[in-house]
Amino acid sequence: MPQSLSNVLLHLVFTTKNRQAWIDPEIEQELFPYIATICKELDCPAHKVGGADDHVHIACSLARTETVAKLLSAIKANSSKWIKEKGSQYEKFAWQSGYGAFSIGQSQVDSLRRYIENQRDHHRRESFQDEFRKLLTKYQVEYDEQYVWD
Repeated sequence: MPQSLSNVLLHLVFTTKNRQAWIDPEIEQELFPYIATICKELDCPAHKVGGADDHVHIACSLARTETVAKLLSAIKANSSKWIKEKGSQYEKFAWQSGYGAFSIGQSQVDSLRRYIENQRDHHRRESFQDEFRKLLTKYQVEYDEQYVWD
């Protein structure tokens, strides 16, 4: 087989350091498209980027030549630098060191897009920590609570 073809779809989730509320509605209008651009430049097109005050969700494809760790490293490094350049109020901005990365099927893309789109409404009823625990359970990821939060 001469070609290498793939269709790996991901749901990525990560928070700001100590879950500080850095992502206000004003900055998210630029931040989410910026993150989508980073994904596109790495040949990992974003299907949807969204979040709330303290975290980001990304639905994207993974390029067959990219790793999840390198993708997330590039997203965090580039977006962190970009945010810090938006003004002195962001000079201490940082992302948490960890992340959640979950595989999804093609049939789940539309519902994940809707889920990501409604994050602000969703988090009026549920904390990020509760949401993340549910995601870990849904995607059957074993975890130790003491190591999940930084």
